[in-house]
Amino acid sequence: MLPHQLELLSPARSADIGIEAVNHGADAVYIGGPSFGARTSADNSIEDIERLVKHAHRFHSRIFCTVNTILRDDELEPARRQMIQLYEAGVDALIIQDMGLLELDLPPIQLHASTQCDIRTPEKARFLQDAGLSQIVLARELTVEQIAAVRAATDPNRTIVEFFIHGALCVAYSGQCYISHAHTGRSANRGDCSQACRLPYQVVDSQGRFVAHDKHVLSMKDNNQSDNLRVLIDAGVRSFKVEGRYKDMAYVKNITAHYRRLFDEILEERPDLARASSGECTFSFMPDPDQNFNREFTDYFVNGRKEDIGAFDTPKNPGRSIGWVTRVAADHVEIETSSPETVLHNGDGLCYLDLQKELVGLQTNRCEPVQGAIGKWKVFPKDPMAGFKDLRKGTEVNRNRDMDWVRTLEKKSSERRIGVWAKLVEATGGLELQLTDEDGHAAGATLACAWQAPKDASQADAKLREGIARLGETEFQLIDATIALPRAWFVPASQLNTLRRDAVAALQAVRVQSLHRLPRAVPVEPPAPYPEDTLSYLANVFNHKARDFYAKHGVKVIAAAYESHEEEGEVSLMITKHCVRFSLSLCPKQAKGVTGVQGTVRAEPLQLINGKEKLTLRFDCKPCEMHVVGKIKRSVMNTAPEAPVKFYKSRPAQPA
Repeated sequence: MLPHQLELLSPARSADIGIEAVNHGADAVYIGGPSFGARTSADNSIEDIERLVKHAHRFHSRIFCTVNTILRDDELEPARRQMIQLYEAGVDALIIQDMGLLELDLPPIQLHASTQCDIRTPEKARFLQDAGLSQIVLARELTVEQIAAVRAATDPNRTIVEFFIHGALCVAYSGQCYISHAHTGRSANRGDCSQACRLPYQVVDSQGRFVAHDKHVLSMKDNNQSDNLRVLIDAGVRSFKVEGRYKDMAYVKNITAHYRRLFDEILEERPDLARASSGECTFSFMPDPDQNFNREFTDYFVNGRKEDIGAFDTPKNPGRSIGWVTRVAADHVEIETSSPETVLHNGDGLCYLDLQKELVGLQTNRCEPVQGAIGKWKVFPKDPMAGFKDLRKGTEVNRNRDMDWVRTLEKKSSERRIGVWAKLVEATGGLELQLTDEDGHAAGATLACAWQAPKDASQADAKLREGIARLGETEFQLIDATIALPRAWFVPASQLNTLRRDAVAALQAVRVQSLHRLPRAVPVEPPAPYPEDTLSYLANVFNHKARDFYAKHGVKVIAAAYESHEEEGEVSLMITKHCVRFSLSLCPKQAKGVTGVQGTVRAEPLQLINGKEKLTLRFDCKPCEMHVVGKIKRSVMNTAPEAPVKFYKSRPAQPA
C-alpha cells in the first residue's frame, strides 16, 4: 500500500462474511486460518481462504490472515507450515504476535504486527518497523497526539500505521490481560479469553465500604471513531480497522458500508489521497451502526480521557429508545412510540431496565397497531408476561433488534463495480473491443466477422453500445462506450456477446497479473536494539525462538510468559488506561481545586469482588494507568502448563 492510500480493513469470521465485506467496500479483510488465530472459534480452511482471496483480488482488495497467538515450541513448525499454505493460497499478509516466528524460515510474505503486540510508544513502533513488520496496529488507548508521534518516529514508506476505528473494546492494553488464564487456565494470548471484564463486581474501598454494587466496572462501551476519521488521517493513520472476527454477516455488511461511505466523502474532499482498492459500492440500505449489537459508543482516548467510556450498567446491547409502556395486560403490553413513524415488527427484540438497572430482554412474537391510536402498539411477547420483572406503565422501552433491518441485510445488499471505458473499432478481418478500467488497466478482444449492413443505420451505434454495456454479473460497469467505426455495422447479438465476454476475460486476466505480492520487509542490520534490556512475563515470551529473537536484539534478562506458570504470587493480571476511580469521580486529580475535597481523595487501592473471585485495583497515577492485581488459582497452577518454558533469570556466565 502506498503512503497516500487509505485502507478500510474489515473483519471476517468466515470466507462468506469476508466476501460480503469486500462487496460492501472493504479494501482489505482480516480472517483466521485453520489455527493459531487469537479467536478460537473463528478458524477457516485453506480452501475457504483461497476462495476469499480470489474474490477479493478481483477488486485489488487484500486478505490478511491471523497467526497471532503466542506459540509453544512444539507449535512453531506447524505454524510455519500453515504460513506456507496461506502464502500459496494467495494471502497478502500475515498478522503475528509471537516474535519467535521471525526466527523461522518463512515464505516471502508480508508480516503485520497484531494488536496483541501492545504498541504504545514511538520507540516500540520504530523497533517493530526495523525488525521487519510492514504494518503496525497501535494501541486503542492512544490519543491523536500520541498517534502522530508514532508516525513521526517511523517511515511511511516502510510501515503503515493501523488503528481500530470501530467495535468492542478490550479494557486492558491488548496482550496485557492474564485474568482469564489466572482464573480458568484459558489464555487470552492464545485466543481463549473468558471475558472477566464483562462481569458485575462489587467495588470496595480500603475500609470495606461499598463504592459500587454489581456494576460492570471493567466493561467498556464500543469504539466508534466516525467523527474522528479526518484527524486520524492527519495524524498519519492509513489503515482503519474494524473489530469483529466473532461478529455476524449483518454487522460486517453494515459497519463496512458505513465507513465506506464516510471514507468516500473524505476522498472527494482530498484529491491527495486515494483508496487502496478498486470499484464503487452502491447499497440497498442506509448504513447505521446503531442497528447492530453495541454497548453504546465512545471514541475512547483519541481526544483525551473522558468519564463516560464505560458500560457499567450492562455489557448487553441496550438498543435505542422507541417509546414507553402505557398499559400492561395479561398477555401483552401496550407501547406508545416516541415517533409516529416508528413501526414495530413481529420478532423485534425489545428491552428495558428493571429497578436494579439490569437490562431485561423482551422478544416479541406479534406486534399489532392499536386501532384508531397513531403510534400505539400491542406487543405480544414470546415469553409469559409474568416473567418480565418491573415492567409497568411509564417504563421506557428500547429496541435492540429490528427485524425489518435484519431481513434487509439477509438479502443481497450491495453492488461493487469497477468502471470501464469501451471502444469498438474495425480490425483486420472483423472488429476489436478495447476495454480500459478506472485504474488504467487495458485489454481487448477481436471478433472475426464480415461486415453486414444494418437495416437502420441511424440506430446501429446505439444497438452496439447497448450490447457492450451488458456487463451483467461481472465486476465491471460501463462508464462510456465509443463506437469508432468508419461505417454502420450490424453485429448479431450472439457474436457481440462473445466479443464482450472475451474482452472482459482479457481485462480480468490483466488485473490479476498486475496485482503484485506485497513486499516482505527486510530487517535492518545489525539488528535494531529493543527499547528495553529486561523483559518480564508481560512480554509474552512462550518459546525459545522468541527468547532468541529478543536476545539477538540486545535484551539481557527475559522472563517466560505468564502461561508458563512461573509467576505464583500476586502480579498485575491486567494493565489498563481505564481508571475505575476516575470513572466513579474518586480520582485525586479530579479533586484538585475543589474546596473541601482537595487533599482528601487519595489513590488508595480498591477491591473488586465477584462471588469468590477477588481482585485488587492499584493506581499508577504518573502514567495514569490502573493495574488489576491478583494471583493464579491453585487449581490452574497445579495443572501443568501447556509447555513449561524455563529461561535464565540473568545471562549465564560464559565458560572461561
